[in-house]
Amino acid sequence: MKPRTRLAKATTPDGLVLSLFEHDGDFSMSLSGQELMHSKASASETLLGTLGVERVLRKPGGGEPFRILVGGLGLGFTLRSVLEACDEHGTVDVAELIPEVIDWNRVHLKELNGFLLDDSRVEIRLADVASVIRNAANCAYDAILMDVDNGPVAMVKKTNKSLYSMSGIRSIRSALKPGGRAVLWSAGPDKAFAERLQEAGFKVAAVPAKVHERAKRAAYILYVADLD
Repeated sequence: MKPRTRLAKATTPDGLVLSLFEHDGDFSMSLSGQELMHSKASASETLLGTLGVERVLRKPGGGEPFRILVGGLGLGFTLRSVLEACDEHGTVDVAELIPEVIDWNRVHLKELNGFLLDDSRVEIRLADVASVIRNAANCAYDAILMDVDNGPVAMVKKTNKSLYSMSGIRSIRSALKPGGRAVLWSAGPDKAFAERLQEAGFKVAAVPAKVHERAKRAAYILYVADLD
């Protein structure tokens, strides 16, 4: 059996250790020993991108350029599914807080999904996605896709909880175009979060998501929040 190799490590804003591992051609990221994501368990990240662009693709407008925000680069699977679904006429902003994650995608993960960072539609932003959303112009995005931290329960950065607060949800709403969609990854059901989305004026659906395609049961929840 081939050994599991740590390719690189970084320190998060809260002082925790984020590591990139490779094992027999597969890649994973762990936070202080707890696995966050794995290249063989990417079904929920892929579904996040697919659900996120569904409404964009159905919108009338005669080919008006789309603009999508992806919060969190990770191993690049959400970005990949977005780019595969959309045409050439638009922009995908990817906000990533940790600079090393961007570097790892360009170097260690280039053959996985890192090559997508060179796609002409992609704009990589080294920034806290919460700040990107707060500072966005009103009606800036057709879709906002969030795979940040562990969902409403933050692990990597404690202040990420603000993204899922009522204030954060209102900022997401302001940044979306009429008829826009937000999709937010969650490690599990969060009734209070869903209620906050509804209170802010979103039509909300909780979509179960599997760890990998062949899994018999869903493990995560994707909250799909639509504006009229």
